[in-house]
Amino acid sequence: MIEQRLAIEIRNRGNQFELIGDPKLTTSAENLLRRLYRETKGTELSPDLVHLFIQESADIDNPAPAEATVALRTKKGMIRPRGLNQQRYVKEILGNDINFGIGPAGTGKTYLAVACAVDALEREQIRRILLVRPAVEAGEKLGFLPGDLSQKIDPYLRPLYDALYEMLGFEYVAKLIEKQVIEVAPLAYMRGRTLNNSFIILDESQNTTVEQMKMFLTRIGFGSTAVITGDITQVDLPRGTKSGLHHVIEVLKDVPGISFTHFQPKDVVRHPLVQRIVEAYERFETRAEAAKEASRDA
Repeated sequence: MIEQRLAIEIRNRGNQFELIGDPKLTTSAENLLRRLYRETKGTELSPDLVHLFIQESADIDNPAPAEATVALRTKKGMIRPRGLNQQRYVKEILGNDINFGIGPAGTGKTYLAVACAVDALEREQIRRILLVRPAVEAGEKLGFLPGDLSQKIDPYLRPLYDALYEMLGFEYVAKLIEKQVIEVAPLAYMRGRTLNNSFIILDESQNTTVEQMKMFLTRIGFGSTAVITGDITQVDLPRGTKSGLHHVIEVLKDVPGISFTHFQPKDVVRHPLVQRIVEAYERFETRAEAAKEASRDA
C-alpha cells in the first residue's frame, strides 16, 4: 500500500529497510514506517489503519505541534482527529458556537461533530444532543413511510445513529433517546423552538433551502453549540431551488464567532478509491463548466 500510494520502492531484509525513490517521498515513507512501528505496540496494523496513516503522510514533514493535538472522550474510548484539517475542525467546534464543516463524503465531518457532542455530554457541558436532518431523498421517491415520527425519519438519520452507537453503545443510546437527552428531529419541526444548553448537529445541510437555513441558525440559544455539515456538490433539492448551505457561505463568511472548515479530497478517510472518485468528479465538473463558458462566449 505504501509503495503504491507514495510511488516508491521498499526493500527489506528482516528489520532493515531500504527506500528507493524521490528523496522527499522516501523521507515521508521513513517517517510513516517509524510511526506504524510505534503503533504496533498494543495495536494490530489493519489495512484501514495503514490507509489513515498514509492519508496523513502529506502532513508528516510539517506535523501539528504536540500541544495542538486534541482528543475527544467517549464511553468507548478516546477519538483523535487525524490530519491537520480534522484537528482544525475539532478546535473550531470547541472554540465557536456555530461551525460549518463543508466538503466531500468520507472526510469525517459528521463523525467528528457527533464525537464533539458526545464529549460535551460526557463532560456535562450540555444537557442534550439534537440530531437534525432535512428529509430529502437522494433522487428517489420513497413515498409514505410507515410508523411514528421517529420511525419515519430514522432512515434519514442512520449515519448519525451509527456514529452514536459506536461511541456510546446501543443500549446506552436507546436509554438517552428514551430520556430525550438525545433527540432526533426533522428540520421542518425546528420552527418556533429556542435551544439552550444543547449540542445541535444539522447534517446534509446542502439539502436545506435558504429559508430553512436561516430558520435553523436563529434557533440557537444560550450555552449551545451548532455544527452544520454538508457537501455542496451533492445537492438533492428540486431543480431551481437554491441550497441554503451554498447561500450561507456567502452571507456569513466574515461574521466573527462563526467558523468554516473546508475539507478537500485529500482529507477523505474512507477507502482510497473514494478519494479518487471525488477527484474524478471534480475534474469532470470543472471541464463541463469550462465547456459551458466557452459555448456561451461563442
